[in-house]
Amino acid sequence: MASSALTKPQMRGLLVRCLRFRIVRAFIVSLGVAALCKFAVAQPRKKAYANFYRNYDSMKDCEEMRKAGIFQSAK
Repeated sequence: MASSALTKPQMRGLLVRCLRFRIVRAFIVSLGVAALCKFAVAQPRKKAYANFYRNYDSMKDCEEMRKAGIFQSAK
């Protein structure tokens, strides 16, 4: 009587069912991480580079480094 009360475990298709759930979950998590990376890291970095190079004068910077003595071959 005790054995008839227990339900049989699912043996066929168990791996497919578990993997389907986990693959969908992993896909959703990876999309979330990619979006977070794009909007929290890449976009602010692009903006910072654009702001820096908007008013950057390489000749002025080179001249300041030359006066500071960073370049050994240029006087």
